[in-house]
Amino acid sequence: MSRRVKEFVDIRDHVSLDELIEKLSEVRASLPDGSDAELRLRGDEVFGHRITISYFRDQTREERECERRYAEQAKCAKEAELERLQEELGVVCYAAPRSRGKLRIAAG
Repeated sequence: MSRRVKEFVDIRDHVSLDELIEKLSEVRASLPDGSDAELRLRGDEVFGHRITISYFRDQTREERECERRYAEQAKCAKEAELERLQEELGVVCYAAPRSRGKLRIAAG
């Protein structure tokens, strides 16, 4: 199952109406199906105003591969930390039968 990525397109406030309509039409034409796009006005008088369009897209192959690598590393690190803590405390966690995945703690 692939996760989705939220993308943003910003349009500055110093745009003519014709340029704005053209840019919005380009963005709309390039959106993937089911992107759930939304438009918001952001900013203030100090930092300026902008129109922000956010939408969801599927991950690219490279993004999926990178996420898979980091997920594996995080899982290994979590397991190593759990082992270290169990050794430090002298406690072992195991899945008890008929407990639907609940962990039991036994002093070791």
